[in-house]
Amino acid sequence: MIDSRLHKLADVLVTYSTQVRRGDRVYIAAEDIAIPFIEAVARKAVQCGAVVEPWVTLDSVSRIRLRHAEEEALAHENTIYRTVVEKADVFISAWGGWNTRARTNIDPERIRIAMRADRETRRLFSQRMGEGSLRWCGTQFPTNADAQEAGMSIEEYTDFVFRAGRLDEDDPVAAWREVEKEQERWVEYLSKKEMLRIRSRGTDLTVGIKGRKWVNCCGKANFPDGEIFTSPLEGVVDGEITFDFPGIFQGREVEGIWLRMEKGRVKEARARKGENLLHSLIETDEGSSSFGEVAIGTNNRIEKFTHNMLFDEKIGGTVHLALGDSMVEAGGKNRSSLHWDMLCDMRGGGEIAADGEIFYRDGRFMPEVL
Repeated sequence: MIDSRLHKLADVLVTYSTQVRRGDRVYIAAEDIAIPFIEAVARKAVQCGAVVEPWVTLDSVSRIRLRHAEEEALAHENTIYRTVVEKADVFISAWGGWNTRARTNIDPERIRIAMRADRETRRLFSQRMGEGSLRWCGTQFPTNADAQEAGMSIEEYTDFVFRAGRLDEDDPVAAWREVEKEQERWVEYLSKKEMLRIRSRGTDLTVGIKGRKWVNCCGKANFPDGEIFTSPLEGVVDGEITFDFPGIFQGREVEGIWLRMEKGRVKEARARKGENLLHSLIETDEGSSSFGEVAIGTNNRIEKFTHNMLFDEKIGGTVHLALGDSMVEAGGKNRSSLHWDMLCDMRGGGEIAADGEIFYRDGRFMPEVL
C-alpha cells in the first residue's frame, strides 16, 4: 500500500517546488527502489500537462563500472545525465537506495576520475539552475538503508522524512511560505554585509560575502528545506574550522575534519578517520580546495544527525560549508566537479558576526538585531 503522504509530496514538488506547466519536459530520476516515487510524481506532472520521462538508475551497475571499468571508460561522461541537463525544463530527483555503504571499499581515486568525467555537465547544471532555465528539486524517498543510517525503524524514518517536509500539516505549501517569509528577513540583513566571522569549538573563520546574494531556501530546490546560503568571495576565506559531524561522501565517512584556510584555499587538512579520502576530495580539481557555499540551517524539525546531508545541513542551530562548486545564483565563481557539505554545530556556544555585529548565538538568530 502506497503511503498517502507520498502523493502529498508529489503534489508539493510538482505544483509548488518546480511549478510544472503544460508542455514542460519533466525528467524524474531515482534508483529502482524508489519507483513508487517516480510513479507518484509522474502522475501529478501528467495531470499538469507535462511531457514526462523517467530515469531509473541501478546502483549495482554503477558499482560494477567503478570497480571494473578501464580508466578510459571510467572517464567517459554520463550521456543520460548530460541529456537530462541539456533538455529538461524540470528535473525532479529522489535520493534513497538499497545500501548506503555500497561504495565504502571502492578506491577513492576511481571515484574521483568518474566525478571529473561529469564536470562539464555539472557546470551546465549550475548555469541553468542559476539563470532559471532549469527548475530542479531533489528530495528523499524513505528506505530501510537510510533508516538504518539514521538509527530508526523504517516507520520512524518515514514519519521523520515527511514531518521534516511539513507534509503532516493540512497545507504544506502555506507552511513553507511562512518559512520563506521569516527567512527573508535574515536574507535582507546579510545581503548588506561584507564579512562573516564564525566562531565555535576549534573554529575561528572569516568569510568574505561582499556583493554576494543570499538565497532563501524554502522548499523550491531541496525538499525538505530550511536554510539560507551564499557563496563566499573567492580568495577571502581565512582561519580554521572544525566540523563536529562526519563528512559523508557516497556512503563513506570522514570524521573529525579540521581545515586551515588561507586566502580562500585549504592549506592544511586533518581528520581522525578517512584522512586519505579527505585529501583525495580536496585534490579533485582546481576548484575543490575552496569553499563554494556557506549556509545556516533553520529547520528545527530536524534535530539529530542522520548521515544524510539533505537533512543534516538543514538542522536548526548548525552552519555548513561546502568545498567545491559554488552557486551561480549567489554570484559564486568557483567551479568544481565536487560539492561536499560539512557541518558545524553552533548550539553549544557558537556565534556568527556580520561586519562585527553578532546576529546569531547558540544556534539561534537574535531578532533584536533587526
